Amino acid sequence: MADPLDIVVLGLTITSSWGNGHATTYRALLQALSQRGHHVTFLERDVPWYRDNRDLPSPSYCDTILYPNLGRLKREHTSTIRRADVVVVGSYVPEGVEVGRWVCGNASLAAFYDIDTPVTLRKLRTADYEYLHPDLIPCYGVYFSFTGGPTLRHLEQEYGSPCARALYCSVDPSLYYPEAAESDYDLGYMGTYSPDRQSALKTLLMEPAQQWSAGRFVVAGPQYPASIRWPANVKRIEHLPPAEHRRFYNRQRFTLNVTRADMRAAGYSPSVRLCEAAACGTAIISDAWPGLDTLFDPQEEILVSDSPEQTLAYLRDFGEDRRRARADRARQRVLSSHTAGHRAQEFEEHVAAWQDPSASCGGDLQAQKVKGC
Repeated sequence: MADPLDIVVLGLTITSSWGNGHATTYRALLQALSQRGHHVTFLERDVPWYRDNRDLPSPSYCDTILYPNLGRLKREHTSTIRRADVVVVGSYVPEGVEVGRWVCGNASLAAFYDIDTPVTLRKLRTADYEYLHPDLIPCYGVYFSFTGGPTLRHLEQEYGSPCARALYCSVDPSLYYPEAAESDYDLGYMGTYSPDRQSALKTLLMEPAQQWSAGRFVVAGPQYPASIRWPANVKRIEHLPPAEHRRFYNRQRFTLNVTRADMRAAGYSPSVRLCEAAACGTAIISDAWPGLDTLFDPQEEILVSDSPEQTLAYLRDFGEDRRRARADRARQRVLSSHTAGHRAQEFEEHVAAWQDPSASCGGDLQAQKVKGC
């Protein structure tokens, strides 16, 4: 167990899971850090679309503070940033570039947590500096990334990150686990609408539904256009708060994982939904992307599909014993490698290396300070 840390996180949101995957990620990680003895403060911009949809306004495991604008943040919380052992700025934070400059100018240890790494890199390539500027990357002592693999070296070699490390999504096993429930659906999917996922969703769920009228399908998530023509046997659920995710997964025989185009191209970018479904003991059908086999074994733990016919073969021909065996093995993989406790321990290890001048990250941090970041 590491010495207790005073950790400050400036993230998109922890109070509202509406239309984003950030909240559940922060909730799992920060609760695990708190359970390991650390004090956590979460600073969140108070914006209307989350204000009206807060399903966890006051998490018990961290001090959550809402701020109305950048000026108030700086006036009221500079001392909070200066006394913290580590300050983490997340992707998609409003006015994130200015927030990052302020944090890097005041924190003893500053990190960036990118829950959207492939999207961030595309934005940087097109000079879209919505929440991160290339000049800031060398100033963050550690770049925590939702994407692993070759992307980490790219962040170091092309953008000058002193220390890019994977901090994958995770799951809280006290919230996601198998429970007795009727299988109401043969295949389900949960995710906010994204244009670059829609083609895969159509191929792997909507077309199988059209071809198998007796099959039972469900899609949960907000922001889908009214113009989409759903097959009659696909049930739509507009939004499911995290408290209902476990029941949703446990009511499916199989669940579908579909990856955004940027994440699929970069690879090594698992979705939090993968971990949640696996922890619930639900069999997973996923699209294919590089690095998937480093997280789950496609021969033993997860099923991969690239066509309606392959999906239907799993749904109709895969025996129940085989389905349960895959699901059980995926659950064991998550419990052994992908819980929030694992991520909290990895966070501690990276911060400890960062603080050690003899370690690679620590040595680079000293150079970073010399450069004046």
